[in-house]
Amino acid sequence: MITLLQHWRKFDDCNDNNELESFHQAATRLGITSSRAALTERRALKKLIERARAEEDKRKESIVAYLLHLMRKYSKLFRSEVSDDNDSQGSTPCSPTVLGSLEDGGSGGNGQAFERQLSKLSSFNFKPNIKRSGQIPIPPEELRCPISLQLMYDPVIIASGQTYERICIEKWLGDGHDTCPKTQQRLPHLSLTPNYCVKGLIASWCEQNGVPNPDGPPESLDLNYWRLALSESETANTRSVDSVGFCNLKGVKVGPLEESGTIEEIEEKEAENEHPCVQEEVSELNVLERYQDLLSVLNEEENLRKRCKVVEQIRLLLKDDEEARIFMGANGFVEGLLQFLDSAVREGNAMAQEIGAMALFNLAVNNNRNKELMLAAGVILLLEDMVSNSNAHESATALYLNLSCLEQAKSIIGSSKAVPFLVQLLGSETDPQCKLDALHTLYNLSTVHSNIPSLLSAGIVNGLQPLVISGDNAWIEKSIAVLLNLAASQAGISEMVSACGLISDLASVLDTGELIEQEQAVSCLLLLCNGSEKCCQMVLQEGVIPALVSISVNGTTRGREKSQKLLMLFREQRQRD
Repeated sequence: MITLLQHWRKFDDCNDNNELESFHQAATRLGITSSRAALTERRALKKLIERARAEEDKRKESIVAYLLHLMRKYSKLFRSEVSDDNDSQGSTPCSPTVLGSLEDGGSGGNGQAFERQLSKLSSFNFKPNIKRSGQIPIPPEELRCPISLQLMYDPVIIASGQTYERICIEKWLGDGHDTCPKTQQRLPHLSLTPNYCVKGLIASWCEQNGVPNPDGPPESLDLNYWRLALSESETANTRSVDSVGFCNLKGVKVGPLEESGTIEEIEEKEAENEHPCVQEEVSELNVLERYQDLLSVLNEEENLRKRCKVVEQIRLLLKDDEEARIFMGANGFVEGLLQFLDSAVREGNAMAQEIGAMALFNLAVNNNRNKELMLAAGVILLLEDMVSNSNAHESATALYLNLSCLEQAKSIIGSSKAVPFLVQLLGSETDPQCKLDALHTLYNLSTVHSNIPSLLSAGIVNGLQPLVISGDNAWIEKSIAVLLNLAASQAGISEMVSACGLISDLASVLDTGELIEQEQAVSCLLLLCNGSEKCCQMVLQEGVIPALVSISVNGTTRGREKSQKLLMLFREQRQRD
């Protein structure tokens, strides 16, 4: 362990092979030779970092952060029969090469696998992280965004447990992807959680290496973003084509760059075949003809069942194709799909309603023009009929969420019957993803001040209250965010103060919540208490002073600021008393 720390301190004479050898010896003697043991070790190191930060022991924090960095850097040494998917900061899942398989046999199986993998890693040509004259140190992989490949300015965690630059993953999700770019895992929800641990490690690394902290997110996305997008599209498009039942629409198979060969190899293959421009023109004509055939069936076919099959094909075509959304939006598909959905609602066909709503959802993804066309064609009134007369709530809520991302749609949705429907979903026993979509939609609506009266009259405060203490980070963070928006109006403040138990619930978040949740809760309490002696007394009765003092020292930057202001407010209140 001392040798490892000496490598860390003496950048001038260390290299990754020596570091790897020292790490191997330490890990072996400590019994960290399996993925399960490595996972336990990483979690323990994370807790040590949090404790050191709470104690403001910078030296301990930097040492433990370095050890955690090593555990992640050489995580492939430990991959055996146990996966590390539960580790929120785990590295990219490696290939199916068995590192500690049952064929090794005996108690020494993991150790032998550990040795084999060590010999593999020892042969790699590592790039040492050394700062020589004229050479910029290379940041560790876990401190760089997998999309931009740059040091992260605002790291956030997504549902797969991976960490990304906020602006990059927002771009990815905004483009209609619902998978993790790094693992290709489908995301159960699209919430983003700030990763203050990684942000602290970035600051420490920059300080140690004489590198300035990132002063902002990357201004543009490089080729790596499109490589990830193409890699994901290849999998999704293959599934879509198989489901629809006809061959590759564009005549092109998209794959990751690693699997597609070099550019020279691709050019040679194209030269052997027909001229690519001719192929592209023929393929494009075939696609347009196919679209026109689908639209003809959609508008002219009377049999709802046959139209259902066509709409399902349209839905799959729109899923990952931006050009298809543009073409279909400009050539009458919005009106055709809305007419189909209207027929499905009138006939009470729940399956057809779900297919139609999801086709409209895909058509609206990342395309404001199509959203505007839907609004002009009366999609909100149609959705009102749909949720009133069927149980296709999941697809309707998803479409409401998509439309609510358009600024001019927020006031239209906010003044419709959608609000009581969405609020009712918060307290229902429906699908969790449907409830989360409803919550995110209500958040979008609450950002418009004119919507607050209708939200309050629909009982949104009572609907949010159980979610504040649900114990689920995704629910808590977004619920308090809605309450913060409501507190921007006096009517919202009055409603929240009079809600039985809400002050107590917010106070409990100060003790048990994550850092970002504590920040939001203290911000909300500050808004409620400002100018209200009654609310101050209610909050003080909950015994919040110790929690506020703790947040003022250990919380986020904004959390510290808000908690100090709230403590000052209470002090002034006591002085007046």
